[in-house]
Amino acid sequence: MRSPRHPEATRQQTGVSQSRRRHESLVLGLLRQHGPLTRSELGDLCGLSRTTLYDVVGVLMDSGAVNASVPKVNGRRRGRPAETLSLNSWAADLLGIDFARQAVRVAAMATVHGSVSSASELHAPDASWEERVDVARRLTRTLTGGTLRLDAITGIGVGVTGPVGPLEDDASGSIRRDAVSALVSERFGIPAYLDSNTRLATLAERTWGAAIDEQDVLYLCLSHSVGGGLVVGGALHRGAHGLSGQFGHITVDPEGGPCTCGRVGCLETVASIGAVLDAHGSATDVPQLVAALEAGDQAAYSALARAGAYVGKVLADLCNAFGPSLVVLGGELTDTGPALMVPLRRELDAHVTCRGSRTPLRVRPAELGDVGAALGGVALLLHRQSVDIGRPLALSPTVP
Repeated sequence: MRSPRHPEATRQQTGVSQSRRRHESLVLGLLRQHGPLTRSELGDLCGLSRTTLYDVVGVLMDSGAVNASVPKVNGRRRGRPAETLSLNSWAADLLGIDFARQAVRVAAMATVHGSVSSASELHAPDASWEERVDVARRLTRTLTGGTLRLDAITGIGVGVTGPVGPLEDDASGSIRRDAVSALVSERFGIPAYLDSNTRLATLAERTWGAAIDEQDVLYLCLSHSVGGGLVVGGALHRGAHGLSGQFGHITVDPEGGPCTCGRVGCLETVASIGAVLDAHGSATDVPQLVAALEAGDQAAYSALARAGAYVGKVLADLCNAFGPSLVVLGGELTDTGPALMVPLRRELDAHVTCRGSRTPLRVRPAELGDVGAALGGVALLLHRQSVDIGRPLALSPTVP
């Protein structure tokens, strides 16, 4: 039987592994940003020692993520041309995972051409975190036609529902952010970086979707919960404790019903999917609610008008405080169309004061759909590497 590994040795090995992954991520990011480089050019840019750089490049070449070639030289030239290093055209080294309410969604970005493949799978409401991470691993292996290799991935951006901050604990039925990161890192053997899935969706919309290149953006997601995110000066805003974007817990009716946060009358109690379905009384999901609207059901219109009015007023207050150039609305509830949007827009325009004197505040629907938070995990890694991400997003069909 194998003897147990000494804890100190394990910590040292983990530290070395994480350091190596950081160095690999740095080298891959520079090759993505600058194109083919010689080892000397890479050394000047990355600041690693010659020995460390050669070791990192060797590992990346062994994994297939990096190719080495000698350029052809026309005419006579003394000496052998310097070998250049470039990214393998098929390698995918950035992975995003969204642990949604009852689904796991993954997205991987190809290293060179920026194309993204995605996959998703539903799971039981009571699925354990171990089971959910196993689903993520299985889905990851289906990406890029089954050619994606875990040893070519240098980081994972992970989205989870609810607040992501140091105050989370198991007593609330959630799992601490460090436990999620540790579990994903352990199962994949890769560093994982956690954030709320609505903030990651915000980042994805800013990077590739409805808010591309906008500097100040407010994103609101109307789904089974209500949340969102802010982009301030082009950067994702997390707040002092990583808890920003909890728009669903703004009080809109002090005499209203109880909320999961322990208070009463929060926006989530009137504008989440569950709250609107309860107000309607018959529909059990959003597609049924849409069908009721198409049939002229006045109860459906009434439920959505109430929700839209509350959302519009909250958005106006947020916009007055924050002053965004654009509001992006996402989540399944937006599929109800004008029944929600007309009262929402009416209340927003009636109460907002931050817009220009004659220019209405711009409001756009989110463009990236269910895969937005997983794409946000990829964008999170790109931002961490400070890599140019202004290229169009080429999203391949989602794997069922």
